[in-house]
Amino acid sequence: MNGEEILVERARKRDQEAFAELVRLYEKRVFALTRRLTPTEQDAEDAAQNAFFALWQGLPDFRGEAALSTWVYRLTVNACTDLKRREGRHANRRADEPERDGDERPREIADSSPGPEAQLLERETNAGLEQALRTLPEHYRTVLLLREVQQQSYQEIAAALSLDLGTVKSRISRARALLREALVKNGTISRPAASKPAKTMERGRAQ
Repeated sequence: MNGEEILVERARKRDQEAFAELVRLYEKRVFALTRRLTPTEQDAEDAAQNAFFALWQGLPDFRGEAALSTWVYRLTVNACTDLKRREGRHANRRADEPERDGDERPREIADSSPGPEAQLLERETNAGLEQALRTLPEHYRTVLLLREVQQQSYQEIAAALSLDLGTVKSRISRARALLREALVKNGTISRPAASKPAKTMERGRAQ
């Protein structure tokens, strides 16, 4: 067993020192996620604590069918959702962006390649990025953060959020497009210059 598996095995037996070490391993990643899925820093801290509490409660039943990180992220997303539900808050959802999974199919994927927004997501803080992220409906924001910040695979995200793989890919693609537009709108990045039509370029060379 590797170091993390040893810690998990000890924590499953209620070894508090081992659990504290697991918390230290994941606390930065968990807080990075809760900070961008909740409205305030206090909410982010509360959600992170709730996620780790759920981890402590569930560890005796953890059998390792999925990676611990996958389970931790599922607990974290659930903690953010539960906190907002208890406080009577609702995820930011735009009328033209339905959340129904039935409306998200792989055929909708238009651009799966990360652009400058992905580089911004790797940074710790950026005011324009944070503002843009807040404009995304939560179901898009969540998959994007898991992919670009937490570096989870499509399969891991699908497992963490109980979604099918096609839905995950579609949401990530749509989230990237929405974030790119929001970053252009608030001036954080520039819209790519439109390329000249091939015929126009050929004509210019001929002259």
